Amino acid sequence: MNNCQFCNIEKEKILFSNDEYWIIKDNFPVSPGHLLIISKEHRENYFDLTIKEKNELNDMLLKAKSIIDNEYKPDGYNIGINCGSSSGQTVMHFHCHLIPRYEGDTENPRGGVRHVIPGKGYY
Repeated sequence: MNNCQFCNIEKEKILFSNDEYWIIKDNFPVSPGHLLIISKEHRENYFDLTIKEKNELNDMLLKAKSIIDNEYKPDGYNIGINCGSSSGQTVMHFHCHLIPRYEGDTENPRGGVRHVIPGKGYY
C-alpha cells in the first residue's frame, strides 16, 4: 500500500487522530470546512472496516463536527461514504466525508444525498 495517498498522510495535515482514524481537511472541499475521516489501517471501503472501526467512526464524526462548528457554524451537514468506483470512490482507502451545508449554498437542497444520481433527488 506504499503508493496509497491515505496510507501516507503528511503529519502536518492531521487535525485530530485516535487509534483508528485521522481527520484532515479535504483537498478539494465542496464547502468551507469539508473534512475527511480516514482509517489508519488500509481498508478499501466501509464494508471492510472492523466492528471496532465502525463503532469508533461515530465518535470521529462527532469530533469532526465539533471542529467544523467551532470555526464555520454551518446550518446543516451531509455525511458521505463512497464504496467502489461505480459509486464515485477514487481513492480506494476508506474515508468518510463530513460536508458542512449553509443556507443558500444550493438553490434547492431537498433530497440531499439523493442527488448523486441526476434527476433522482426530487420526490
